[in-house]
Amino acid sequence: MDFSEDWKSFFPVSISCSPPVLIPSSARPTLGPLIFNPIPQTLTHVFFSPSLLPPPLHIPQLSLSRFLATSCPGAPVLPSTASSIASLCGSQFQNDIASILQYNRLEFLKYDNSVFVFFPTSVNSEKVGFFALHVEGSNLRLQLDSNGDIFRAASGTCSSISRILAIPIDHDDDIRKSSTIGYLLASTLYSAHWFSVQYNSSLERPSVVYMGGKIFKTCCVAHACWSPHILEESLVLLESGELFLFDLKYYMKNSSSNVNFKGTRLRVPWHESNCSDGKVWLSCEFSWHPRILIVARSDVVFLVDLSADNCVVSCLLKVELLHMYTPTKSERFLALSRAGPDGFYFTVASNGFLLLCDVRKHMRPIIQWAHGLDRPCFMNVLNLSTLRSHSMEDTFKFSSEVGFCILLGSFWSGEFNVFCYGSSLPSQKGSFASKPSKTNKTLDAWELPYEIVLCGRDCHCGSCLLKEELSKAALPEWIDWQMKKEMVLGFGIMNNDLASLLCEPYKYGGFTLVRLMSSGKLELQRYEASWVHDRKSEDCHEQGLSLDKYLLFTVGDEKYKYRKSVVFHKLNFIDAYRRGNLTKLLVKELKDPCMDAQEEGPVDSDVHDFLCEKLNACGVGPFRSSPAIIAFFKDVKPSASLHDVALRKLWAELPLDLLQLAFSKHSESLDGAADQKKVALESLAVSSCPELPPFFLRKSPSCSNKGYTKARCDGDIVGPLLPLPILLLLHEIYDGCSDLEDGKFSVEEEIDTKYKEIMKTAGAISASISDSESFGNHEVSLADDADETWVDPSKPKPFLLYRPAAFKCSGTSDVNENSIDRHEIHDALVFHVMEEKTVSNKLESEPVGPEISDDLCLVELRFNSPSKKFEGGALKAFDILKRQLSKWQEGVDSYKELTGRFGFVKPVGRGF
Repeated sequence: MDFSEDWKSFFPVSISCSPPVLIPSSARPTLGPLIFNPIPQTLTHVFFSPSLLPPPLHIPQLSLSRFLATSCPGAPVLPSTASSIASLCGSQFQNDIASILQYNRLEFLKYDNSVFVFFPTSVNSEKVGFFALHVEGSNLRLQLDSNGDIFRAASGTCSSISRILAIPIDHDDDIRKSSTIGYLLASTLYSAHWFSVQYNSSLERPSVVYMGGKIFKTCCVAHACWSPHILEESLVLLESGELFLFDLKYYMKNSSSNVNFKGTRLRVPWHESNCSDGKVWLSCEFSWHPRILIVARSDVVFLVDLSADNCVVSCLLKVELLHMYTPTKSERFLALSRAGPDGFYFTVASNGFLLLCDVRKHMRPIIQWAHGLDRPCFMNVLNLSTLRSHSMEDTFKFSSEVGFCILLGSFWSGEFNVFCYGSSLPSQKGSFASKPSKTNKTLDAWELPYEIVLCGRDCHCGSCLLKEELSKAALPEWIDWQMKKEMVLGFGIMNNDLASLLCEPYKYGGFTLVRLMSSGKLELQRYEASWVHDRKSEDCHEQGLSLDKYLLFTVGDEKYKYRKSVVFHKLNFIDAYRRGNLTKLLVKELKDPCMDAQEEGPVDSDVHDFLCEKLNACGVGPFRSSPAIIAFFKDVKPSASLHDVALRKLWAELPLDLLQLAFSKHSESLDGAADQKKVALESLAVSSCPELPPFFLRKSPSCSNKGYTKARCDGDIVGPLLPLPILLLLHEIYDGCSDLEDGKFSVEEEIDTKYKEIMKTAGAISASISDSESFGNHEVSLADDADETWVDPSKPKPFLLYRPAAFKCSGTSDVNENSIDRHEIHDALVFHVMEEKTVSNKLESEPVGPEISDDLCLVELRFNSPSKKFEGGALKAFDILKRQLSKWQEGVDSYKELTGRFGFVKPVGRGF
């Protein structure tokens, strides 16, 4: 079938079967090799510095409106308010992570046999950092400042620089005599800044001088570019669609008066200026005329003609044109760039397609490719001669001169593809290489898109790709693998003249790439043109993928002294417990369990004696076949939930050999981690107070992972190192429980059984506050009946059992001990009522201990340091506070009624 030239592009490359816009495979050998592979032997480390890294950034996985609505539980933000705030903050807060690394962080400026490299630096990337690469003979020399660090230039702003653009000055220009070799344009979120690049030949030192800037207070900067026609002109596009033209000639003449640039606002009558429904202004470029511009929005590409008196705006391309090739309606434009062979051509990339267009043909792209990349935001068009320079033979010299390559990709995803195009083959028979048709102005795709490895150290064979995907899947869900892998943050291609001085020519030529890695390294590597894509790299094949060595965002100026790594701990047991599969997982892990603790190693006598002493102090002996349940209430001094009491009973009933698995000396845990070259987990030390596990009063150990003395750590017993559900399952395994294999044993049911037992006993030994009593419903009844009594009924009960009104979620006040609601097991509280006693007055000079606080309230207080004494001014201050508290208690009717009901008489103490 014969297609006209205008209809060829409606069959996209990589989607259509034999697209007519793609040169036939039989004719491609006449074009020369179009695939570029890195040469591993040419990898050269140039420089390393933390100043090359971006500042630390926290990337939200939620959109800004969703993040605001879910991050402030104390003072929630209404969804409508959050959405309005998000709309005012600009498109950089949208849920598009690729936009964070949208721009190339390296910018090159050539001067003689040198290349000046520019990049954002400092703590917030608010300064312009730079250094020089000099080619001397066949060697590359790096020029830094006198301290061996990069050069820095203040930008006049505290905002982070997102992009730097450089433009050289023609050597024949008169301004060359003033040592100025180029200009820089640095754009931030709300401003643009201009610099002049100078080189002092006598001092052989580069410098960057700040010229001025413009702050846009009402809108963000979407894009900025230099004019290819007039050296001193630049264009800035705002996210509102406004365009500003800046002329450096005017400001160079008046630089002494004002460094605040104003610019000329271009009055562009946008006919489709409504940016609702997620429409975002993307980019702007100069076309073939100094006053003809190409402006891209996420849905439309405009041609703005300012050459006449009236501004004329026309539509070049609409995103609806791509809907015939994709089932989704969410397609939008992402990037725009100028293209060769002249100023009439431009390229635009969308979510799924790359289009080469001509400003003279509206709504008719010349070539379309399906790129298959993830949100590509970086695009650059290069002449093929730049990528196939310094070759040993000139067979394909002319095709290199008329061919072009589009480099499209994303620094965030680390994927870049090359798209080659150029003049069409002559219709008549003949050799394209020997006698091309210079009058043929039509353009065709020369090759299918292919991936180029910019990092230069990846092996793309099937085994390595599979390992990489498995390593990504092994990371936790909240961590992006991009944050853990060494990535390319920026790159530049050295000039052909300089590259030819550094390396030997290759058969079909190649190019020299200078790249910036996320580890802070600057590297140089040579790429060569090839007929086939080398997917397997022998140097990288056996290395594998390491996702725990690098962090993408690290802190800037200060040199990082420690190993950049993060230790991940497997939480599979916690996840299994949360899902109710803990029993199955533990049985699976312990296929050959060792029942005898002596086979695992010697018993630590210190830990054994410590645990026995702790249990004996709480009335639970070492032989705990059937300990009295009342013993577990002796530890209840402050208010505690019945669930906590049930857990203490379960802890105390475990055998000592299992308890010793949960407690250890802190020094042994540190030594064991040091022997295995791991980081020891920090655990709290066990308190010396007489209490049962899991212990209420805790403190940090006297030493930590870093710099401890063994003498200090020997006395610290830390734990629990294993949670109670694990120990309960181990206990059942040791006892040979048959329900484990069937998965019938449940830790939750075991805890619920103890909870019911504790609740029943608590009802017998405690006085319950009934809901029928007039206490303002501040407390409600827990249980009123009990089958068993553990204390003399003629005496006042020493415990008070209640449920706070704040925990009352249902209409009933009682808790049925036969049915357990997992959401209310912490609602039933019990505390020990202070015994009635008389505190005699002491002399003012005598120190008084913690017993002075016995008459503060009904609850018996416990102090971690009972030996502390009050005397002097502290004693007087304490008496004043007690007097104020007593006055407040007398004004609370519910408290007076409660103390009267239980016969509580305020003791006679100091100050009363």
